[in-house]
Amino acid sequence: MSRLAARFKTLQATDSKALVTFITAGDPDLAVTEEMIYLLEESGADVIELGVPFSDPMADGPTIQLSSERALASGTTLHGILELVEKIRLRSEIPIILMGYLNPVHAYGYDCFCRDASNAGVDGVLLVDMPPEESRELTSQAKRYGLDVIFLLTPTSDAARIKTVEKIGSGFVYYVTVTGVTGARTSVSETLADELFSVKQHISLPVVAGFGVSTTGQASEVAALADGVVVGSAIVRLFEENSGQSLKHKLKEYVMSLKDVLR
Repeated sequence: MSRLAARFKTLQATDSKALVTFITAGDPDLAVTEEMIYLLEESGADVIELGVPFSDPMADGPTIQLSSERALASGTTLHGILELVEKIRLRSEIPIILMGYLNPVHAYGYDCFCRDASNAGVDGVLLVDMPPEESRELTSQAKRYGLDVIFLLTPTSDAARIKTVEKIGSGFVYYVTVTGVTGARTSVSETLADELFSVKQHISLPVVAGFGVSTTGQASEVAALADGVVVGSAIVRLFEENSGQSLKHKLKEYVMSLKDVLR
């Protein structure tokens, strides 16, 4: 059983929802990223979404765009991120997925990427600009190496897209709660309950929801409807505004408060 499958099985058995935390690898550098992954796990994170920095992050709002710029400026590469995950596996078994864009993986080579990612201890990959209908090159190699491929569904996904994701996706499905780019919102969409209910009628994988979730109230509201919650921009903003002990303290406090409402 994969780390992701085992984690969701455990959460279901304990009537808890998954807290998926996103940070950008290499922001401000990979040494800090490693340290913060351990801290996230200790604070209650169930899954780590490790953002692969990219020069044109079109699905991301200003907060995550700036984090990608900081990470690239520090010299972060996809190869370096895989080496980091391999190092983390000496101490931690928390599920880790890489979230990013197609270009770096395409340049790396699908077979080489899936092989190296799996060997390093990566559990899954989510490429926001790869349509599932055009993902065969990736999914075939990922299946060969036991790597989950996670796809997005959105409020505008039609029945055909949902059917395709159900057929070829693995690990979990990431449901985007709003149309638009990443970034904290002031409230949860009024139509989210109906949307998630409809999607879960056709999806057998766990469904986690994200984009815009930043407060404990929002996390609780979304978790009541989904199998887990993704929090990204609000966490990344802590990296923008803090460093050292201040970052550690605020990140731990924030993540613990989120996990408390998901149990």
